[in-house]
Amino acid sequence: MIDNESGWSQPDWRTRESVLLAPWAMHSVDSAGRVHPEPPHQFRSPYQRDRDRIVHSAAFRRLAHKTQVFTGYHGDYHRSRLTHTLEVTSIARTLARALALNEDLVETLALAHDIGHPPLGHAGEDTLAELLRDEGGFNHNAQALRIMEFLETRYPEFPGLNLSREVLDAQATRKKDGTAPAPLLEAQVVDAADSIAYDTHDADDAVELGLVTLEELTALPLVADAAARVAARHGKLSGTDARRAILHELVDEQVAELIRETRSTIDALGIDSVAKVRQVYRGGDGVPGRRIVAHAPDIAAGKRQLERFLFERVYRSGRVLEVRVPAQRKLTELFEWYVAHPDDLPAGYRHRTETLGLRRSVADYIAGMTDRFLEFDHQRRLASSSR
Repeated sequence: MIDNESGWSQPDWRTRESVLLAPWAMHSVDSAGRVHPEPPHQFRSPYQRDRDRIVHSAAFRRLAHKTQVFTGYHGDYHRSRLTHTLEVTSIARTLARALALNEDLVETLALAHDIGHPPLGHAGEDTLAELLRDEGGFNHNAQALRIMEFLETRYPEFPGLNLSREVLDAQATRKKDGTAPAPLLEAQVVDAADSIAYDTHDADDAVELGLVTLEELTALPLVADAAARVAARHGKLSGTDARRAILHELVDEQVAELIRETRSTIDALGIDSVAKVRQVYRGGDGVPGRRIVAHAPDIAAGKRQLERFLFERVYRSGRVLEVRVPAQRKLTELFEWYVAHPDDLPAGYRHRTETLGLRRSVADYIAGMTDRFLEFDHQRRLASSSR
């Protein structure tokens, strides 16, 4: 593309990708396309369009008011689903650029990875899974795919967002039901970035809320190593300064180690194409399948120990469960209210009851709510019905 006034030449996305992306990256020209064919855009690649469709979706906007972990806690320091998503995207883009992957595809997958989460964090998901136990259950990764394929109706030509097949396949992989194609490196990068983000940032929020102490965290080998590097660089820090420096170091070292380990694996296995990425993931001939984007064993073991600590001391702590139980009760009561009053569902969900069933349609509606709208709707519906 040439600016006729200045003579400056702007390469199109095909040229840019051919120069910047490695052979193991997913090049947009090799995309399998969309379920509903569309003409190419003048200056945006397919994955740039996918990213924009996610960002402009209602499901993405609602992440700003959906709980990450700490349901019912006042204050604005701890993460929402949106801030977590942006942190994952930041880490994922760093990984993608260092590994010469398709950053537009990685950004799309990162921005979309949590759009299927219901309100009230894991408490909301567990509650919907129980309410739908005879209807196939509820899983936020499967719900994200439903949003992408038909729940989010923004275009007159087709249902859903009509995203590229690579985006849909990557989200299907996150369901972990064995039905999706082997994940691209771009999808593996986003999974790794998600793990780095929630391990570290949930720990940060837990210390801020007083659920654990920094001293307890630094007793864990992975965090202790980060603390030692901070002390060597900055001397003795305390309080908030120490926490922020240590957790920043924890993210930085995990990212750097993952890049080193992944590049080493790519070289060792002779990865030179997307086909080889998928072949390695599937395994065969007596060789077990494996992810190429993976931490070294010692770092992976340290992460598992940190995650066990967070599960026992944070996610299942008495203080978290104390606010979790009443939140789950409200979601359950609102769900059953709509089952008993289906005519009060919005028109789109009401019409879907004929094909998807009443309970699944009610779940789709409630899963799209933010924490604060669920609270408002519960008050409106249940208070009025008890008069």
